[in-house]
Amino acid sequence: MSFGPDDFKALYARSADPWHYETSWYEARKRALTLAALTRERYARAFEPGCSIGVLTAELAARCDVLLAWDTSEAALAAAHGRMAAAGRDADVVTFASGWVPHVWPSGEFDLIVFSEIGYFLSRAQLLEAREHIAESLAPGGELLACHWRHPIQGGELDGDGVHRLLDAIPGLQSVVHHHEADLVIDLWSRVSDSLAQQEGLL
Repeated sequence: MSFGPDDFKALYARSADPWHYETSWYEARKRALTLAALTRERYARAFEPGCSIGVLTAELAARCDVLLAWDTSEAALAAAHGRMAAAGRDADVVTFASGWVPHVWPSGEFDLIVFSEIGYFLSRAQLLEAREHIAESLAPGGELLACHWRHPIQGGELDGDGVHRLLDAIPGLQSVVHHHEADLVIDLWSRVSDSLAQQEGLL
């Protein structure tokens, strides 16, 4: 089973902040760990699918020249817009758009893809499709950062550990950061050049 746009529309109709990003210590700490896992001070072009109300987006924007942030909920995107304006972030940095991966995927290459708390809302087949998009759009030297809750998701086909195992199998990626604890797992992989990947048996 997987989830769809209507599920999230209903979720945000019930609550403006369904995961308590603004008030939860767990979420604040997880966000700090996520940002600390990034190895670069700045990224030229980044993609954050499932940006929700933009709490992490606002932090990423301070470290990106261009950031594309997607969500399927118009209510969440409106809140994210408002957050960026209130924070005084440069509107030229962040582009918000409605999109549901993996059915649609942005064009071009990214040197950072943040795949946070989204993988277990996809079926295994959908995650495999998303994995192909990631492999095609991650620039040489680019980083993939994934962060997920480790406990079962009601109605979901995958848990966080299952999501990360599938992402870890993307050809040409090297593990840079791995952090896990009872509730969450964070991984950061870097894409090596094709020639180096072949030498090291990653392709």
